[in-house]
Amino acid sequence: MNQNTFAKIQKPTTDERILWDLISGHISFKTLLVAYNLNFFSIFVEKPLTVPEVCQILKIEHRAANALLSMCLATGLLQIKNNYYSLTQFSQNYLVESSPNYLGNFLNFLSANENIYSWQNLKNAVLTNSAQIYAGNDLFQTHQEKVDLARAFTYAIHDRNLAPAQAWADNLDLSKNKVLLDIGGGSGIYAINAVMRWPNLEAIIIDLASVCNLAKEFVSKYGLQERIKTEICDIWNQPFPKADIHFYSDIFHDWSLEKCFLLAQKSFNNLESGGRIIIHEMLYNEQKNGPLSVAASNMIMLLWTEGQQYSGHELTTLLKKVGFENVEVKPTCGYWSIITACKP
Repeated sequence: MNQNTFAKIQKPTTDERILWDLISGHISFKTLLVAYNLNFFSIFVEKPLTVPEVCQILKIEHRAANALLSMCLATGLLQIKNNYYSLTQFSQNYLVESSPNYLGNFLNFLSANENIYSWQNLKNAVLTNSAQIYAGNDLFQTHQEKVDLARAFTYAIHDRNLAPAQAWADNLDLSKNKVLLDIGGGSGIYAINAVMRWPNLEAIIIDLASVCNLAKEFVSKYGLQERIKTEICDIWNQPFPKADIHFYSDIFHDWSLEKCFLLAQKSFNNLESGGRIIIHEMLYNEQKNGPLSVAASNMIMLLWTEGQQYSGHELTTLLKKVGFENVEVKPTCGYWSIITACKP
């Protein structure tokens, strides 16, 4: 046969590394949940371990142990020296139950709701522009009606927010302020850290009735009942309590830009001159082409709410349009930032 009868194969202009990076990201997340559910990280607390020791403790085969250990090395969850595996600083901080920053409730919640992140649910969210959590029922209404789901969600987000909540209040001088209003404050972890950092501050946490009851538990745990109060409030239809700081953490990303404008306008109208608004979010860069974790969070918002992640530029523009001045964007911790402004 004449070789000219064969079709010519077009050589690609790039390799396929991006494909494997995308696949590995998916497998990395699943591996973390598997390791957590096996209590994998706890076995390294007392001392570094070899592969045979890991096999013996977990009662798994050598090949499986090697795969799990290798993945944890590659993702920065473990380190190795002289064939002994040990926890990295990240894992010691967040994956060990004795740590004050333990992510246990968050990982339990991710494990219990792992199916929500299926490709089919993502496809449905993209095609319908509607949330898929709780069989498509409204997130906030469901939490109002089902206290067990509200508790699991609040405890999960509390654990997830432990690190960023300790960082944000160091980025502003709040020594002249009196009352911080934590709007949709959940467990109150941001208000808790603010009043612990600034002894002049008191705080009010407003949220759904089911969540306020949980916030009281956290406030009592930290012994701050005299300085932090809770108040049941529908943020859309009821007036805000009086305060000179309005704080929103992961609230704007639950809503459309138009609804975020309404919240900012409500804060502007309620604050006195010199009052401050603070928005705490994971922000896109100005081109909105990254970071990857923020873009992924934006996809997650499709599954959970009607909202999205925003850039610092978008929220700065919004606050200026409302009438706020001296708008600043300040990185705080990891991918988190605050956008802060004052009422003239």
